[in-house]
Amino acid sequence: MINGLNEDQSAALQELANIGMGQAGNSLALIWKEFVHLSIPRIAMVDASRLPDLILSFVGDTAVSASRQAFHGGFRGEVLVVVTARDRNGLAQLMGYEGQLDAAEREEVLLDIVNILGGACVGGIAQQVSAEIGFSAPSLIGEDLDPLDVINPEQLAIDTALSLEVCFQVENRSLTAHLVILLPNNEVGALADLLDQFLCTLEA
Repeated sequence: MINGLNEDQSAALQELANIGMGQAGNSLALIWKEFVHLSIPRIAMVDASRLPDLILSFVGDTAVSASRQAFHGGFRGEVLVVVTARDRNGLAQLMGYEGQLDAAEREEVLLDIVNILGGACVGGIAQQVSAEIGFSAPSLIGEDLDPLDVINPEQLAIDTALSLEVCFQVENRSLTAHLVILLPNNEVGALADLLDQFLCTLEA
């Protein structure tokens, strides 16, 4: 059971995340014309101070690039996408970029990736709970970062966050991207209400 959600809500969120990620994988396979494998989403309530360690546990001790995108509506939060330089360049090829990327192109790739992945995943979950979701413009966190520097807990106006992490792998190219959806602790109640409504529709 996830802190802040009861047993039924936790099970529903895990199932909705599984379905949403499967839909996202199918959408990305059509866009990229490659088979996309997604890990089972890992969901946990995390103290804000532990978020840097959480990112490190996902990607390992290697330099990464990261981008972010906020979303709002039925529930509010933020999407982070974290990739290594090799994976960023490989994903750029999938997206039609050729040759050595300059700084502007690298940033554009990272913004495109979080826009595509975040929209597919958050949008897929929101659709299943009949929630309207809008997205802010994506922004670059940085390139060649230590994983521990992707998130600065002191800059977050939250004490805890609901983390949903999934790993995307493009099968034929050995490419990986980690997507983390963060919900502030004060948004968990809104998500719980949506999950209750979803469960009621199943019982009707």
